[in-house]
Amino acid sequence: MICLVSALAYHELTDHIPRRVWVAIGPKDWRPHISYPPIRFVRFSPEALRHHVDTHSAEGAEIRITNPARTVVDLFKYRTKVGPNIAIEGLREVLRTRKATPAEIHNIAAEMKQWKVIQPYLEALTING
Repeated sequence: MICLVSALAYHELTDHIPRRVWVAIGPKDWRPHISYPPIRFVRFSPEALRHHVDTHSAEGAEIRITNPARTVVDLFKYRTKVGPNIAIEGLREVLRTRKATPAEIHNIAAEMKQWKVIQPYLEALTING
């Protein structure tokens, strides 16, 4: 499943071009060794691999990618790996482009126990409506 910065780029929510493809795998899944393209693997729980994921077609293949709201929540969850600036940029852009609502972000953040982290940023960006 494509996630984090790669999903952010896929949804056109950043100008940042990821140096690696961010891929989520299960906690006990075999980690493949691939030399190209560079891949950064992140381990997600089985539930996290199923919820708030969209399937897209690319060159005849089905690709699973986190939806925009889930992508932002994941960026805050993994902010030490991706950087807090990218998480804030993603939140700002998802709200600006209306690819997710504050309510969607809140619901996913609460479900993933990340609401306390995201709340001040979401409130600051939506204070005037």
